This record gives sequence, C-alpha cells and structure tokens, in this order.
Amino acid sequence: MPVTSAEAALAMLRWQIAMGADEAIGEIAQNRLAPPPPSPNLAPITAPPRPAAPLASPSAARPSPARPSPAGPSIVAPPGALSESLAEAAQSARQLAAGAETIAALGALVAGFDLCPLKRTATNTVFIDGNPAAPIMLIGEAPGADEDRIGRPFVGRSGQLLDRMLAAIGLDRTGVQITNVIYWRPPGNRKPTTAEIAACLPFVLRHIALARPRVLVLCGGTAASALLPFSEGITRLRGRWFDLAVPGIDAPVPTLAMFHPSFLLRAPERKREAWRDLLALKARLDEQDAAG
Repeated sequence: MPVTSAEAALAMLRWQIAMGADEAIGEIAQNRLAPPPPSPNLAPITAPPRPAAPLASPSAARPSPARPSPAGPSIVAPPGALSESLAEAAQSARQLAAGAETIAALGALVAGFDLCPLKRTATNTVFIDGNPAAPIMLIGEAPGADEDRIGRPFVGRSGQLLDRMLAAIGLDRTGVQITNVIYWRPPGNRKPTTAEIAACLPFVLRHIALARPRVLVLCGGTAASALLPFSEGITRLRGRWFDLAVPGIDAPVPTLAMFHPSFLLRAPERKREAWRDLLALKARLDEQDAAG
C-alpha cells in the first residue's frame, strides 16, 4: 500500500518525538545553511622569529615512508569459526538447511531442529515475520519474552520502535521480512553463546539465499558479529555498508549494520545515529529503484 505524504509527515513527527525533539528552542529557527558572518578586520599578529634549527644529518633529514592505509576487502564472508563449525549441531544444521527449497520448508526444518539446547527452555520457535517475498531483510539477535510467548520476532517494545523507524522512511512489515540469528529465547535474555549461534547460522544463511534480498540490515552486535568477519563492536560497525557473500547467491548482498531497537530504548541519545542509518538505507533503496 503506497504511503501518502500526510502519513509520511506523521511518521516523521512520531520519530522526532521518539528522539526527544518535542519542543521548539527559540522563537526564530536558525538557518544553519547561511554563510558565516564576516570576521572583523583585525591587525595580523606577527609571531616572533624562531631561532634557526641545527643542521641534521642526511639520514635524519630523510622523511620516513608513509604507511599505506589498509584497504578492506570489497566482499566479506561470515566468520569461518561460525559458518564452518565442526560441532555436531552445526554440521547437522548445515545438512538440513541445504535441502530446503523454500522459506516455508526452511521454517519447518527450524521448528523440528532439536540440537540447539535453547529450544528445551523456550516456549516457541521464533522464525520470521513480515513478508517472505519482501526485498528488504532485517536480522536481529534473539527472541525476548514477548517474542517467545507470541512466536514472532520484534513484537515487544523494541518491535514497536522498529515499526516507527520503518514508518519514518515509508516502510512497514508488508515491505520487509524480519528474522533473528537465534530462533529460541536464551534464558533470562542472556547473550547467545558461540555454539548456539553456530547451530542456527546455517539456517540463517540459507534463509538469506532463498530470500535473495536487495538489502540486508543487521540489527545489533550479535547479528553483526555472526555475519561479518570483524571484531569491532556495533558502535564501530553501525552505519557502514558491506558486500556480504552468502552461499547460494551469485552476487554479494549490500549489508548495513545498525543499532538494535532494544539498545535505542536503553540509550535514546543514540537515536540520532540510528536516524542517519535509516536515511542511508532509504538512499540505497532509492538508488536501486532508480537503477531499475
């Protein structure tokens, strides 16, 4: 359903209120695009002459060669320690995931997978929400209490914030598909272990391959560390684009890392960075639409 200009304006206002911009500062808006006022004509300050430097030896005068800046790879792949884990659960998951030909079939395999210990303490398997045919795919971290109870990702407070974030750039759940790197709630909402992520990652990668999204968004540090081969935390990775190589897809997938909505609820001052990331996402989608 197309988003009208009035709905887009309301979504923008709701987002600004969520960011804390709920009142005007000053009676006249400041024009930040205007050129700065000319500085007054002041007499130049003359620095006292410096004593001549002593002559240096030829070897000391020779400048040291500049260090080349390390260029990151244009295409990255998920970390091998996770995607190639030799643990029994991970190997079994790879064999099962390889046989799925549709997202629905993959979801049935995930629901019947018993080798991740988290399933024994969870109420529901949380696999997908949104539109399985959507060209935009968001991957979060793990289900919380609300998601575990209902069986769908991003349905609690963080999900409500995610809905407002998507609406701010003209999207809703009919235009995206949402999943997690972990399909069962860790007890007490603790951080998933490496073994738990490795057991679920083959299903996640097969999901991406079957969906073939135009854009992939990694929400939070757990999702970013599971799919990107970097040791930096999400505060350094957010806002950056990567070309992610996924088994089963010929071309790499444009991938954006950003903060998880639950983190933004705890640290609302970081919402301005999330807003920049949303604008970057919208710009990339607009570029793809313009390119046809």
